[in-house]
Amino acid sequence: MARIKLDFPDNAFSFETRMPVRITDINGANHLGNDALISMLSEARAQFLVEHGIEEADQNGTGIIVTDLATMYQGESFYPDMLRFEVGLMDFNKYGGDFVFRVTKADTGQSVAMAKYGFVFFNYKTREVTPMPESFRARFAG
Repeated sequence: MARIKLDFPDNAFSFETRMPVRITDINGANHLGNDALISMLSEARAQFLVEHGIEEADQNGTGIIVTDLATMYQGESFYPDMLRFEVGLMDFNKYGGDFVFRVTKADTGQSVAMAKYGFVFFNYKTREVTPMPESFRARFAG
């Protein structure tokens, strides 16, 4: 199987947040576990949405659902490193697009990971994929 190669332009990122590596994020190899990193990516995505006033699901039951995840690990991280998560949106289509992430150590800039979450808009009441709301498209894909 081919290795995943992720590379995003610097201008893809429009938001940043920082999170510490907690002792509970450390795995048996004594570094940041992949499961913990994925949880941190989800938190960074949620903070991005909150920053832009977007709810995970609106009053009509339409929200964002993750369709796929690709992660390229580039370096180890340890307790109590402070990580910088840069977040952006790209590759839009009728139903969604990609959240993209660049994770580095906040103090040194050392690369930790690159990742992307594919997403679509989903109506949780009808249980169907739905086209991207025009307000979202105008704000981010415009």
